[in-house]
Amino acid sequence: MSCPQTGNRIVKVREKWEVIMPIYEYFCHECQRRISIYWRTFTQAREAEPACPHCQGTRLTRLMSRVLVVRSEESRLDDLADPASLPDFDENDPQSLGRWMRKMSDEAGEDLGPEFDEVVGRLESGESPEDIEKSMPDLMGEGDEGFGSEPYDF
Repeated sequence: MSCPQTGNRIVKVREKWEVIMPIYEYFCHECQRRISIYWRTFTQAREAEPACPHCQGTRLTRLMSRVLVVRSEESRLDDLADPASLPDFDENDPQSLGRWMRKMSDEAGEDLGPEFDEVVGRLESGESPEDIEKSMPDLMGEGDEGFGSEPYDF
């Protein structure tokens, strides 16, 4: 449905009417940037000539906008548990392990701290987990437990 006065699309969200303002992404061939232009109406987006806000260039190519998909935590974890999500994962390859750890961290959506970032960076550069463990003795906390040891009794 469109507002008769402005031409904006309006939709009903949770019993309230909200205005949808079109946002289009373009690539500027003059300054080589990806830009977003917020149009007040769909009519304006169709009829006006877009200009780059950085260089005022008009040689723009409209791009497909990125889409955000909202997923539940359970759905994200299900995908991570699927072995097909990392077909090139090799547990004996430090770089592969580093990529896997980074992907898990990104999916968790939490900052795991500078130590985690250092370990992942070193794995991604090809350093072995054993060498990392030797150079960071406090990484595992108290005790002499190392990677893969069994510190807990279950």
